Amino acid sequence: MHITTKSNLPPVLENPNGENIQELLGNRAGGMPGHSLALITIMQGNASKPHYHKISEESYFILKGEAVMKVNEQTFALKQGEAILIEPPEVHQISNEKEEDLVFLAVCVPAWYPEDSFEVSQDQFA
Repeated sequence: MHITTKSNLPPVLENPNGENIQELLGNRAGGMPGHSLALITIMQGNASKPHYHKISEESYFILKGEAVMKVNEQTFALKQGEAILIEPPEVHQISNEKEEDLVFLAVCVPAWYPEDSFEVSQDQFA
């Protein structure tokens, strides 16, 4: 068992593309390699970079706002209370085209680590 508190969390990763990631459990937050849990906020008009994972499965659960998801060649909306499972090696991108912040939980199994994130250029993903 592992219980975490706000005071024990690693710093928020603030990406220049407007995506703020707070790992709650995982490699950086508690040294747990089996899975990770992160709270992610994407501000209006911003998006993650298109990317894929070779190993980790990734699930998103929308807490607030509406996401525009692109997975491989499909584009669709995810609303509050909806979830998605993204499997390796599906190329994916989540964006916020609404006026309010997009807030969601992300779970990776096994835990997210930077070496398993592979960016794809926007041209390749169009």
